[in-house]
Amino acid sequence: MDVRLEDQQKINTFSRLNTRLHELEAQVAAKKKDAEDLEEAGAEVMLLDDETVPYVVGECLVHLPREEVEERLQAALDEIQEETKGIEGQMRGIKAQMQELKAQLYARFGSSINLEE
Repeated sequence: MDVRLEDQQKINTFSRLNTRLHELEAQVAAKKKDAEDLEEAGAEVMLLDDETVPYVVGECLVHLPREEVEERLQAALDEIQEETKGIEGQMRGIKAQMQELKAQLYARFGSSINLEE
């Protein structure tokens, strides 16, 4: 079966989308790990009896009031969760595009093309 230029372009687009999807999946995994770390840090801060808690700002360790540290940790956690939602939205869009391309390519090539992982 001959591969037309438009078919090759669809295959290339599918491949790029698949690569991007894997990159985004890795980002989501890293964000979820960061969120877990922040939740653990927040739990540890709550267990402390001290009024001031060491907190890393840039490359410096600063002692801040416990309430402020809790607020900063929660703000960082909220930011990570929003970023994760945005990335997951991008992933849904990419998956939809991939499904459309997959349907077109399978309609054209049948079983002579494999687009599965």
